[in-house]
Amino acid sequence: MSRFRSLLQASVNATKKALTWNVEEWVPPAEKHIFKFHSKEDLKKWHLYSDSEYGGLSSASLEIPDKGDGSDCTGIFSGNLSVDLSEGSKWNISRSGFCGMRSKKFDGFIDLDGYDAIALRLRGDGRCYISTIYTENWVNSPGQAEDNSWQAFVFAPKDNWYIAKIPLSRYLPTWRGNVIDVEMEMNPGRVLGMSLSVNAEGGAVGAKSGAGDFRVEIDWIKALRLP
Repeated sequence: MSRFRSLLQASVNATKKALTWNVEEWVPPAEKHIFKFHSKEDLKKWHLYSDSEYGGLSSASLEIPDKGDGSDCTGIFSGNLSVDLSEGSKWNISRSGFCGMRSKKFDGFIDLDGYDAIALRLRGDGRCYISTIYTENWVNSPGQAEDNSWQAFVFAPKDNWYIAKIPLSRYLPTWRGNVIDVEMEMNPGRVLGMSLSVNAEGGAVGAKSGAGDFRVEIDWIKALRLP
């Protein structure tokens, strides 16, 4: 009987150990790199857009400076915001003065389930930027190719590097730049892409706004598990 009990206890201990090991495997790492901006190859994962596609006069660039001193390079998203429209434009747009950089679609999905926030390491110009997460479409236009978009403001302090941490719960569902006034929850397990954009108007109180130049350096974008 004692031998049977010993075998039973050994089996129970082994089961507990296996369950503990499996649970630890299910917990994602504390952070997950999504994008880095350290080389020209990294920048090929992004494309630019602006109101110039619709008759506006804003412009943008995304580049890696050649420092030549061996120091780490970071991407620079910069340009000029204009609220004017080109003469004779065939487009009838209600507003101008915006630029953005959007990631090309992933091969499949990025699974951010288990993470609580998006973090961006930035050095900006005092403007407020817009962080967007694109997820598989199931909310605003079923059957359409358009992705669902979720947006949150991110402030980029002037001259100093700053890690902005945006809880996923702060991202609001939007359609064509307007917040959808309905209670919805993002599915972080089906992320298709991301973008960072800037508008001439709007943003946090006290942030720089209006037409003119903009410039933000970006080092990386990560997903975080918050304590």
